[in-house]
Formats: sequence, C-alpha cells, structure tokens
Amino acid sequence: MIDAICSELVLRKAEYTDAIETIYFGGGTPSILPVEAIGKILDTISKHYLVGGAIEITLEANPDDITAEKAAAWKSMGVNRFSIGIQSFDQQYLEWMNRAHNARQSLQCIELITAAGFDNFSIDLIYGTPGQPLADWIKDVQKAVELRIPHLSCYALTVEEGTALHHLISTGKKAQVNADEQASQFQKLLEITKAAGYHHYEISNFAQPGKESRHNSAYWDGIPYLGVGPSAHSFASNTRSWNVAHNVEYIRNIESGVRPFSSEKLTPVDTLNEYIMTSLRSSKGISKENLSVNWGTEKMIQVEENLAKHLMNGTVISTPTGWKLSKAGKFLADGIASDLFLLQNDQ
Repeated sequence: MIDAICSELVLRKAEYTDAIETIYFGGGTPSILPVEAIGKILDTISKHYLVGGAIEITLEANPDDITAEKAAAWKSMGVNRFSIGIQSFDQQYLEWMNRAHNARQSLQCIELITAAGFDNFSIDLIYGTPGQPLADWIKDVQKAVELRIPHLSCYALTVEEGTALHHLISTGKKAQVNADEQASQFQKLLEITKAAGYHHYEISNFAQPGKESRHNSAYWDGIPYLGVGPSAHSFASNTRSWNVAHNVEYIRNIESGVRPFSSEKLTPVDTLNEYIMTSLRSSKGISKENLSVNWGTEKMIQVEENLAKHLMNGTVISTPTGWKLSKAGKFLADGIASDLFLLQNDQ
C-alpha cells in the first residue's frame, strides 16, 4: 500500500505545481504504520513536489499508538503537528464508545508528544453521549483547558445508519441521542473555551492564538488540494475527484500506471452552495464581496433574501462585510446553510 501511495504521488506530480504548504496524514489510523512508511511518503513528496519552507505536516494518531520512540522518529522526519483521537478523558465514555485506548492513555499521549518537543497539536473530544451529564462534559473541556491543549476539535456524537451503534440504539440496548442535551453541552463548550482565550474559528474547532489548523482552513477557503490513497478526494479547477475505495483494486491499477478514480464537474451553483456551507461554519462568515465578485450581484441578492428569516430570528447577524452565525445559530449551522442553498435551476 505504501509503495502504491508513493507511486500515485509520482504519477500525479504534474497536477500540483504550486508550493505545498500543508500535508495531512489522515482518513484512518496512519499512526499504526511503521514510522519508516511515513518517512518514505514524505521523501517521495520532497523529491517530486515543490515544498514550502514553513510547511505544516499533521499526523492523525490514536492515543495508544503513541510512544516516546515513535514521537521522536516522527519529529525527526518533519512531522510538526498531531491530531489525536482522544474523544474523552473519562473511562466510562471511552468504554461506551468502544475505544481501544483508556483514560490513562488519553493523558499519557499528551505527555509523550510534549516531551518530544511538539507544541502544535489538536485533540478530538466527543459530546452528547447518551446519559452523559452536563457536569461530566464540563470536566472533559476543563481538563483540556487546564492542559493548555493548543487546538480542540469538538464534535456532537452522531449515529449513522448501518453502524453497530445505530443497531444498539434502535433495539433499545443503548439510549437515544438527546439533541437538547447536545445543544446545552455545545453552549457550555463555547463559554469555557472563550473564557480560556481560544479562538472559535470554525463550528467544531477552537484554537489558541496562532494554532489554527492551516490544512483545514485551506480546505474551508476552497484552495485546491491533492488527495492520495484509496478513497482519497482531490479538488482543483471546480472539479472534484475521488479514488476507488477498494484497496486491492487501487493497488492493482496504480501498479499498472493508472489512477483509478471518478470525478464530477461542479456547476457555479454547486461552488456557491459549498462556499455558503464552509464560510458560514467559519468565524469569517459569508462575504458580500466574494459573492458579488465570484457569482454576481444577482446571486448575492438571492442569498440575502434567503437569509431574511434567520436575521429576524437572531440566528444570523450582519457584519460590516456580510453575515455570520450568532451564538444561538452556531448549533444550527447545517440547517441554516441548507436554507440558503440555491437550486440548480437558479443557474
């Protein structure tokens, strides 16, 4: 698989000629790979692509995969940021989520990476677990703040159809998710992180000053990106493409010198709707100037008309440059965005 990923990088080097500013190892559990595999991929990139001098290289990691030896090795090869799937510092909720790591490892992994010299990392926390009292969620957030975690990504627990969790809930073996409780926990999250000086720069993301994820911010800003490996998505020139998901098929095609992928061309309305969705989730909000310059004054007026009810009920507020979500609207971001979407016949 690693050989195939490196071969795909070489195969596609003509697609991305700008300087690479961020690299993100994710979409799974790259921390289980031998450290040499990460090094081989980074070496391939440096040989075949133009790499920026202040590049951000992030590695997604499970707490139980991190050791002092691995952390030192990752750092020596250029990794300078982590995204760690801690989910909770409380053992009972880790067990409820069937996580492989325990509460001790949630804390230990932070000690290990800071001891190795990393000062830029993010942790994931999950709120809204059925039966989780508000007080327990507050403890998780306060623990992260006490540890001065540079970046927090906090997500409401969602239940996807077809998953084991969905089956357990639908058969009454686990409690239902309570949206009202999730909303209360989200509001408390906003209060605690604001008081601690975190910048709430995207709905689910909170950063100490200067510790915002450059990689994710580029995605939200619509900057082209290259995705490599099975199922990986890429975006450039209003075209989105994605590699085949099947590992064996992916490797077989790459070995034959062919990238196995599908693609779609985004219409102007598609790109406008994506801009609405990503910018509304961002602290920057929707820019009237961006709407007018990129999609025309008529489209900007249509968006403004669709915003009217949300401005009236206070979930969206006006800014000097456009509109953004109010505190009350942040938990309703997806629903508000869908109200603003234009239809394809609005071309």
